[in-house]
Amino acid sequence: MCGICGRIDPSGVRIEEIERMSSVLAHRGPDGEGAYVNGRVGFGHRRLAIIDLEGGRQPMANEDETVWITFNGEIYNFRELGKNLAQKHRFRTRSDTETIVHLYEEMGTGCLKHLRGMFAFAIYDHREKLLFIARDHLGQKPLYYYHNGPVFAFASEIKSLLAGYPELRELDCEALYEYLTIRIITPPRSMFKNIRKLPPGHYLIYRDGRVFLERYWALNYEPKLSEGFDDVVDALENQVRESVRVHMVSDVPVGAFLSGGMDSSLVVAMMAGTTDLPVKTFSGDVPYRSYSELPFARMVSDRYRTEHNELTITPSLVRTLPDLVWHLDEPSDLLSVCMYYISEFAGRQVKVVLGGDGGDELFGRYDRYYGNVLVSYYVLLPDAVRRCLIGRVLRLLPEGFWYRSLSHRLRWMNEMSFYSESERYAKSLGYFYFSDGFKERLYTKSFRSAVATFDPEATIREYFDSGNATEAIDRMLFSDSMVRMPDHPNMVLDRMTMAHGLEARAPFLDHKLAEFCASIPSKFKVKGTKRRIIQKALARRHLPTALTDKKKQGFSSALTYMLEDEFRHIYDAFLHKCHLSQSGYINQETVDTLLNEHLTKRADHGNRLWLICSAEIWYRMYMENESIDEIRNLLSS
Repeated sequence: MCGICGRIDPSGVRIEEIERMSSVLAHRGPDGEGAYVNGRVGFGHRRLAIIDLEGGRQPMANEDETVWITFNGEIYNFRELGKNLAQKHRFRTRSDTETIVHLYEEMGTGCLKHLRGMFAFAIYDHREKLLFIARDHLGQKPLYYYHNGPVFAFASEIKSLLAGYPELRELDCEALYEYLTIRIITPPRSMFKNIRKLPPGHYLIYRDGRVFLERYWALNYEPKLSEGFDDVVDALENQVRESVRVHMVSDVPVGAFLSGGMDSSLVVAMMAGTTDLPVKTFSGDVPYRSYSELPFARMVSDRYRTEHNELTITPSLVRTLPDLVWHLDEPSDLLSVCMYYISEFAGRQVKVVLGGDGGDELFGRYDRYYGNVLVSYYVLLPDAVRRCLIGRVLRLLPEGFWYRSLSHRLRWMNEMSFYSESERYAKSLGYFYFSDGFKERLYTKSFRSAVATFDPEATIREYFDSGNATEAIDRMLFSDSMVRMPDHPNMVLDRMTMAHGLEARAPFLDHKLAEFCASIPSKFKVKGTKRRIIQKALARRHLPTALTDKKKQGFSSALTYMLEDEFRHIYDAFLHKCHLSQSGYINQETVDTLLNEHLTKRADHGNRLWLICSAEIWYRMYMENESIDEIRNLLSS
């Protein structure tokens, strides 16, 4: 795992410019740095040494130095690929990086069809005078770029581009609108007007001042497997076991996150079967009422005799929030707090960890999947009954001060019933944020004018309606896998682990496994209110029943309650005189009303206030250039 950056400029590139861009990525690669500059082309690299510790330094070239690469990630099948390439090429290292170079020489952009791993890389071909950048299938590794005619630059993180081009500190209004609506910012947008995000499963060619963007991969949910349930479980077990096996390729010890949930526990179970050495496992405990999942993590550790390590987390947003926003580059999420702590903890002992990320989207964990299906039956009631009779009754129900309370769920179902299919699913993702009913109140007239032609839910609908899936459950899973997953959980996992020089690998995000899971009949995943049916069947073969049958809580579930006093302090520090309001984006009066209703428990606006607050802190740090220390001092006062 590493940090990469580079630029092309016909006026010439100086090594000092590359080093400046590279230096802010030092956390991603604490083991070394490298730069390559040749006239108008410059590449930078920060290295976290995982494979070929002595010989894998970057940037790296082919035999005659006509093709150069800077690479972030891991290619798990590089040894198999190298066996064929070695017949035509002289390898100078044992690294996966050199395999990409020689595969590109043989196949050009077609090399992507053969790579199994997580990656973001840039190749400059001096013979063809072109730059080729690519991002992995499911967006595990980030890649941002800036293009202005003859000038092109790229980097693993936005802060690296800002180090090279400070003038790029300009807000993208559409991205802010999208974030406040659905909590994510979809490619190619970023929160910066002139910084683009390379979408997952895409590559880009830059040549003669022009950009060519192309998709090379996407999930397809047809045709379906025709075998019976037990046979499909057998096949799934083989696929998961193989994915875990290839994800353990490393020249340094590999550990695992073990949350006590089904996904990470399954990964640990499979890891234990591939090595004679005990697996180092890392668990974090958030001590609040019955939220602790440590007892379940210990069950798995005892069964598979792992070398178990536990961290009791006493999270503090006041203490860590400035660091989180800086590392994330864009408005943050509560999920990142606990991941930040456990990554720091694991990073003291290992450089690589495997985790259970991706299982939710493969197997249908979220309750909105069956919720949207239930709505499709609920809409059979006449419109007038739902709108006038049931709607009035629901307005009389007391406010449930939790976003999954019964009153919230009933209101959600009734409101979703007035939309159809893709629009319904898009609206369901943003219901607890700033949906249509808030837009007139929250946004200023000038801001509404600036985003008048932009639809923040269009990307979700586009994937839902793409034709890659026909069944309702599959269409939701596809949309989540292509949109939400790369730009929310994957982004958080990458930034929070790399903040501590830790490489996180996710076997459930392997594109080969994802392709197999897409072929599993949806009824084996979600049926009625039962979710991830086939994953539970597999888990029961390897994990204690007490674990497989418990409800999923999530690592950050308790934070809203544990940090109630901190939230009040943060809101007081940032929302009463909101800079986003002073700059003309949102109405201060509306923010004050939301805050008052929330603090007096007349309405639950917790998710909405957090969106505004994280956007506010980001705005001060990245748009107004306030330092981490200035933000921290404001929080401490």
